[in-house]
Amino acid sequence: MNKKCPGCGSVIQNENINEVGYVKELNSDICERCFRINNYNDYKKVQKSNSDFINILKDINKTNDLVLLVVPLFDLPKNFHLITKELNNDILLVLTKRDLLPKVIKDEKLLNYMDNYNINYVDKIVISSKKNYQLDELLEKINQHKRSKNVYVVGYTNAGKSSLINKMIYNYTDLKNTITTSMLPSTTIDNIVVPINDDLTLIDTPGIIEDGSIVNHISLEKLKLILPKQEVKPITYQIKNKQSIIVDDLLRVDTQNTNLTFYFSNQLSINRYYKTNKLDDLVKRDLIVNYNSDLVISGFGFIKCVKKCKLTIYIDNNVEVFVRNSLI
Repeated sequence: MNKKCPGCGSVIQNENINEVGYVKELNSDICERCFRINNYNDYKKVQKSNSDFINILKDINKTNDLVLLVVPLFDLPKNFHLITKELNNDILLVLTKRDLLPKVIKDEKLLNYMDNYNINYVDKIVISSKKNYQLDELLEKINQHKRSKNVYVVGYTNAGKSSLINKMIYNYTDLKNTITTSMLPSTTIDNIVVPINDDLTLIDTPGIIEDGSIVNHISLEKLKLILPKQEVKPITYQIKNKQSIIVDDLLRVDTQNTNLTFYFSNQLSINRYYKTNKLDDLVKRDLIVNYNSDLVISGFGFIKCVKKCKLTIYIDNNVEVFVRNSLI
């Protein structure tokens, strides 16, 4: 059997430095890419297609095993059809990164909100791996619903799958190896098998890529600003005359006669202008947002609109923008 890197799941090899799994010596514990991420924050992007990940989902579907569908609360996908259409397994819905949303929001509200997606799940829970919030409760639910000792962990990229498993390794095992985590998509290359105890083995899987996420279309430096590291502090603007709100140099929003609340990383610069042509080199889009709805910029954040309004936004052409029922 080919030796795999325990950090990313890639097959260890010493023939091609440009391919995943490369090591200088075949007896190395982890691949060079994981070593550099862990020790130098030196991130190397890997281009993967969703066809590889969908084949993994199809293999999971051949089992009867429980699936943890890991979903980041701050960056909810538009839908989950790429995952759910391939799986008939029992699904335990795990809503991660609770620590990024304001504490005043009730967990029950977040759990109920997921009913908008029509996911056929056997149970659901809100957690924060970073804060160790409800991890014991999650383990109880896993033991309650698992069909065998194998439990698969699936989700889109940057959902927090590997961070969750690492926290469970820390909490419930004596293992020293952890899974490599980074802010870049496709850090996990292939399945990684993690024995938690004699009765439970978690299997981490690569994340499904959202092509329309801004994460896939910006530099690493900007990515460090976009991804929030702590509870997001919303910023509200009461807008009468025509104005522009600019978020760093990545997004411009033009509107009037409305109130907007911006939920973005605290590290980003958000400014109001009464007259500007900044960022008009980006692609212009006109949208109508209904009462009590969010305008979502995939991978970036969202804007809550308290009443129906017209928004003109300027954003990279590759980034998906959509409207949903208000999360908060």
